[in-house]
Amino acid sequence: MSTNVETPSSAMDSVKWLVAIALLAGAVVGNYMYADQSVLLRAIGVVVAVAAGLGLAAITEKGRTFLAFAKEARIEVRKVVWPTRQETTHTTLIVMVATVIMALILWGLDGILFRAVGFLTGLEI
Repeated sequence: MSTNVETPSSAMDSVKWLVAIALLAGAVVGNYMYADQSVLLRAIGVVVAVAAGLGLAAITEKGRTFLAFAKEARIEVRKVVWPTRQETTHTTLIVMVATVIMALILWGLDGILFRAVGFLTGLEI
């Protein structure tokens, strides 16, 4: 992974963020205000506004940093060796059996302690 040094964002980045947030808020408010319009038209409007807002956010310094991080993360995910279906099934069964065994042990221990405390205090229920 690359090491990034914090750089101060420019005033233009602040303006871009404000416009991007306004576009996203406008998508929500516009969808609400034009509830009497066709769902298709509202959906297209929301998709366009969200895409424009995200596109604008992506060209800021923080947006570029995030996109670089996302690309590096995708490369790392490709390197992961995923378990086979059989390994996943066996591991799941082992976890389930261990959980049931621990639940039974704790249930028994709870019963024993409940009776012991009841015997010692004389408050058996």
